[in-house]
Amino acid sequence: MSHPKTRRFQNLSFQRLIPNLATVMAMCVGLTSIRFALQGNFQLATSAIFIAGILDAMDGRLARLLGAESEFGAELDSLSDFVSFGVAPALVIYIFSLNHWQGIGWGTCLFFSVCMGLRLARFNISSRQPERPIWSGRFFTGVPAPAAAMVALFPLTLSLAFDWPLLQNPALSTFFVILAGFLMVSRLPTLSFKTVSIPRTLLLPVLVIFGLTIAALFSAPWETLSLITFAYLLTIPVSFVAFRKFLSSYNNPLEEEAPSEEKNPTSQK
Repeated sequence: MSHPKTRRFQNLSFQRLIPNLATVMAMCVGLTSIRFALQGNFQLATSAIFIAGILDAMDGRLARLLGAESEFGAELDSLSDFVSFGVAPALVIYIFSLNHWQGIGWGTCLFFSVCMGLRLARFNISSRQPERPIWSGRFFTGVPAPAAAMVALFPLTLSLAFDWPLLQNPALSTFFVILAGFLMVSRLPTLSFKTVSIPRTLLLPVLVIFGLTIAALFSAPWETLSLITFAYLLTIPVSFVAFRKFLSSYNNPLEEEAPSEEKNPTSQK
């Protein structure tokens, strides 16, 4: 007689495997960025981490869409995030500039990877809590893993865009790697763009802006990625103000009704 769990695994449809396949693909692409960096091709290395971020954004949505959410998929997703956004960016930036500082540069990379591991561990614990804060559906706690990877790689994307010798200085890379690490493990509230509602009147302009951004990524990828990263950094103080405003409005006794999505917050990394 076969074990029940073995039967369930054998009878799993291909459709339910698609989200996990996207997760494994993200892990492979993230690891491949290290190979590109070792070959000195930092354009492909940065592109691979960016593609891994896109795949990471897709796998959770695919799981919910296909009804294929599982504990196995959640654990695999966290492992993929650590590899793609905690290990790969640290090694890429080390090969790019931090290797000039030898032990200090390597310690900086270790700091970033440890912060990523701590953040993902905190997320895994909080996602299993039966009761979560009412604001968790709208805000992350700290900077998400893919965004932190792009912040750490900010000097590299700027260097690919403008080729200024100053951008290859290990001091600049150290600053952004440490900044990204602290932002990950901090308690700063950052906006979750998954739950941002767009008014109907702004739907067309948003689609136009999105189309222009995609076109810019193909025509001037490194300038566009640098601008996106810089714009994201600017949203952090905005997120803090929005968080305080949300708490004050929710605690206001005159506003008793909360939106339905606040009562059922979605999981976030």
